[in-house]
Amino acid sequence: PDRARVSLRLGSRKGAAGAARSSVARRLEYIAQTARQRGVPEENMTVTEDFSRVEDTYQMEAEVCIIFSDFGKMQNVCNLLIEKLGTSVTISPPHFYHTPEAIDTLRRQVCVAAVGNTRQKAQEVCRLFGQSLGKPLLIREEETKEWGGHIDNHLSHSPDSLTLQERIQNATAYASCRVFAVFEIKGKENRRNKLL
Repeated sequence: PDRARVSLRLGSRKGAAGAARSSVARRLEYIAQTARQRGVPEENMTVTEDFSRVEDTYQMEAEVCIIFSDFGKMQNVCNLLIEKLGTSVTISPPHFYHTPEAIDTLRRQVCVAAVGNTRQKAQEVCRLFGQSLGKPLLIREEETKEWGGHIDNHLSHSPDSLTLQERIQNATAYASCRVFAVFEIKGKENRRNKLL
């Protein structure tokens, strides 16, 4: 995966509306400042707020959603916020995912690698017969498969108890590609003999 989304939840319940709002606002500003100082762009942070009256008190709740492209930076930000804000903030486990661009790149890389493997195998066969491999005459992508990651013993873990590495593995995308290729075969005297 090339992205991780982390949600941070915080709230306050006070007798006065202003006190509930300001308590949450201070922590929201600290979270945003901490993320910005560590290079998280403003457009990667989304804040939603909910203000309500519960019995004789005012309740302010907020959620900050931060999208990270650097997982080390994500860990640093989350660790610092837990250290500084303690139990006044709840940080969800990261949700790892792929952007459409990353999946497109994976598909292209897998196809190029399959063509490279095909060419290498054809060269080895030609060497066995004392021939040399010429230019490709036809290359066709026949089948592409994609699948998600897995965890070997995933039944013993609940989704919330997965380690960071297990979460990354679980979100990893895999792809395979089968290609059909026809190459020109050249004899020792560099003459076209037959097709492989």
